[in-house]
Amino acid sequence: MKEYKKLLLSNKAWASERLELDPTYFDNLSKDQNPLFLWIGCADSRVPAEEITHADPGDIFVHRNVANMVVHTDINLLSVLQYAVEVLEVKHIIVCGHYNCGGVRAAMTNQDFGLINKWLRNIKEVYEKHYTDLHEIADETARFNRLVELNVAEQIQNLAKTTIVQKAWSNRQFPHLHGWVFDIHHGEIKEVLNINAGEWTSPVFHYDF
Repeated sequence: MKEYKKLLLSNKAWASERLELDPTYFDNLSKDQNPLFLWIGCADSRVPAEEITHADPGDIFVHRNVANMVVHTDINLLSVLQYAVEVLEVKHIIVCGHYNCGGVRAAMTNQDFGLINKWLRNIKEVYEKHYTDLHEIADETARFNRLVELNVAEQIQNLAKTTIVQKAWSNRQFPHLHGWVFDIHHGEIKEVLNINAGEWTSPVFHYDF
C-alpha cells in the first residue's frame, strides 16, 4: 500500500468516529471559526499544536515555520497574524518552540545549508546576541536547550514590536503573548515568557502607525 493511502484511510476512520460520538460534529465544524488562540510553532512533524495541547479542530489558528520564527519581513506570517488579530480577534498568541529543534541546532554551526541559510540567519542573530551567556553553559545539550528558550523569548519580543499587535493593544486589552517550549522528551510544555496586553514597553518601538 502506498504510504499516502494510509492517511486517506485514517481520515475516513477519524470522520466515522467523530460522527459516532456526535452526529452534528461536522455541521458545527463547518460554521465560522472562532478560535481563542493563534499558534506560531515549528514545522517539525513531532510538534502538532492540537495534539500536544489536546485541543479540538477550531480551537487554535495555526502558523508553522522552521524554528517558530517571527520575522518582520515574512509576509506569510504577518498575513496570518493580521487575520488572527484583526478578523478573528484571538485573545492569545502562542509562540511554541521545542527542544531538539533542528533549525536551532543548525544555527549554532558554521555549516552551509544552502537556501535555508537565509532563514537561519534570523536564529543566528539570537545566538550572537546571547553568545557570551550561552557559552558560560558548559554542557552542550543544556546550551542548545537554552538557545531554544531564548529564541522563543526573542520571537515574543518581535511579536510585541509589530504594528498589528501594538494597534490591537491600543484598542483593546488583548491579545496576550505567550512563549512556550515543548519538551519533546517528556511531552510537557514549559512557559518561557508571558506578556499581557499593554504591559510591554520599549524606548524605540511605540504606538506609531
